[in-house]
Amino acid sequence: MGSVILGMTMSLDGFINDPGGSVARLYPDFDQLRETEQLREAIRNTGAVVMGRHAYGMGDPDEYADNYEFQAPIFVLTHEPPQQHPRENDRLTFTFVTDGIESAVAQAKAAAGDRDVTIIGGASTFQQCLRAGLADELQIDIMPVLLGGGLRLFEHLGTEPIELEKIGGAENPTPVRTALRFRIKQRNK
Repeated sequence: MGSVILGMTMSLDGFINDPGGSVARLYPDFDQLRETEQLREAIRNTGAVVMGRHAYGMGDPDEYADNYEFQAPIFVLTHEPPQQHPRENDRLTFTFVTDGIESAVAQAKAAAGDRDVTIIGGASTFQQCLRAGLADELQIDIMPVLLGGGLRLFEHLGTEPIELEKIGGAENPTPVRTALRFRIKQRNK
């Protein structure tokens, strides 16, 4: 069975978007990032994706079917499915999960088989998964910018420490970002 991997890019001061909600300052190297071995490996190893409703809505969902990096089943955590189901293809399908993060991850694991489940986008989805103890790895890319405000990634996790073990990292997967990888060991009680 594969791992459940939380992946996110954040500013050095811990924000995943700026005060206006934009992520542009965190992805000036997006075209370069798509060509890195780090992302290519993640794409090869991913059997399913879980994303929050806000991350899903950041682009045109009908464009995902042939253009999204992860051509795999996508499980969108939401309170209410969209009125119109987005376009799919034989590899990329959408399932809208309304009964919580545990259900979304369980469905994604079943779809992924022995490959990884990648949790993408949405601080709330990321935090819910971490709080529930559903993730095996944490992959954080840090951009050299201090946004000073916006949405913080590591809020709302509770008061119990979460132990991490560093398992990898790359100073420069692209010339501007630093990548860190951690195994989530346990939550101290």
